[in-house]
Amino acid sequence: MKTKRYFKGLLNYLRRADILLWLILAAISVYSLLLLKSVSVATETDYFRTQLFAIGLGVAGAIIITLIDYTEICNFWYLIAGFSVFLMIYTYLFAESVTGSDGVDARAWISIAGRTFQSSELVKIAFMLTFAKHLDILKKKGRINEPVQVVLLAMHALVPVMLCHLQGDDGAGIVFFAMFIFMSLSAGIQLRYFAILGGIVLIAAPILWKFVLSEYQKKRFTAVSNLENEAVQLDEGYQQYQGRISIGSGGLTGEGLFNGSRVASQSVTFQQSDFIFSVAGEELGFVGCVLIIVLLLLLMIKVLHVAHSSRDDLGKYICYGFFGMIALQSVSNVGMCLAILPVMGVTLPFFSAGGSSAACLYLGFGLVQSVYMRRKESDGMRLKRKQPLRFGYKQMKDI
Repeated sequence: MKTKRYFKGLLNYLRRADILLWLILAAISVYSLLLLKSVSVATETDYFRTQLFAIGLGVAGAIIITLIDYTEICNFWYLIAGFSVFLMIYTYLFAESVTGSDGVDARAWISIAGRTFQSSELVKIAFMLTFAKHLDILKKKGRINEPVQVVLLAMHALVPVMLCHLQGDDGAGIVFFAMFIFMSLSAGIQLRYFAILGGIVLIAAPILWKFVLSEYQKKRFTAVSNLENEAVQLDEGYQQYQGRISIGSGGLTGEGLFNGSRVASQSVTFQQSDFIFSVAGEELGFVGCVLIIVLLLLLMIKVLHVAHSSRDDLGKYICYGFFGMIALQSVSNVGMCLAILPVMGVTLPFFSAGGSSAACLYLGFGLVQSVYMRRKESDGMRLKRKQPLRFGYKQMKDI
């Protein structure tokens, strides 16, 4: 009897969920695991098992989140915000410094149960919630375009950006900035504010270049336009130059999965994470690269569809936050692998090795599913209800 009831609850869940969105993400995850299995076999480092564990953990977390109304989660925005700031500061103070020969000095990973965890990945998901709630409150009060409120919104976004900079992880800071832009645009903030922001960025650019950017970061920017220089190829442009060779060597269909000679020789540094796109290019060729782009585009299109079918603005803002994160990371990563953009330490979402990144991305996906599954519910009383979060069979049955 109990088995029958749980089976019925599962069917009800599947009827409410966006199955196509789940299928797209499943295809992305399988593709990622195949690429990482190839790297694992070639390098005898088991990235595959770590990623599989992270995906399993992420899926479980995503399912749990879908059983909770996203508005109830956002009602605890102050706890989420406080925990996020604490986690980022704790990471800065107590994380082990990761240094590189090119001048990299980052303190963005903490150790949990013998495994490293990048705190900014979880804070990205938290920012989706807290910033969406901030926008929603202002929108309901009709104050979304008041100058003071726009400045406060910018300050909200500046907190994680600055904390990422202190950690030496400006790539994550850029992702937060992109989320801020997309979420703000979706809320209807007037374009004149973005024009002002653009002007401020242009004015600040020389100052940032001279006083804020590290020497290795400057070299990464200049390397993009000087990759034909042999000295650059052997120094600051080495990773991008080798990555471009790997992608070009694959031709139309590649050398075959698990057969990449350059993958085996580890010609491209960090090929399992930042440069996983080069693995697809070498072993699966142009077809494999296009497939990655198509799958990510389909995911982003579906997320936008969920955003515009949301029952309320809060759900729409959450979806746009997730979209902004995926879009920025995808464009930045593919761009740097093709030597169009500088290396910024931004991973390819859902594809790159990284347990904390994969697991947290699934949590963001779970929030999008939560928005979709409640798109036909009426807004109002549910937003005002202040009851403890509960989930289990009863909620599953209701779904």
